[in-house]
Amino acid sequence: MLNDPLFITAAIASLIVLAILMFGIGSFAKGGEFNKRNANKIMRWRLGAQFVAVVLIVTYAWLRSRG
Repeated sequence: MLNDPLFITAAIASLIVLAILMFGIGSFAKGGEFNKRNANKIMRWRLGAQFVAVVLIVTYAWLRSRG
């Protein structure tokens, strides 16, 4: 499984989603002007990255179920 490039790509995409989520939570907790300006932008980035990660995970599962 660790030798499969699609699995590694899906795992990296999931870690990117986690990093964006942690950055967003950190900026929300800190508050201030940066959060007011960028909260929605950070959420849009997370949603986009999360969509890509889910597509990769579903593709990996579909390809592995076929044999």
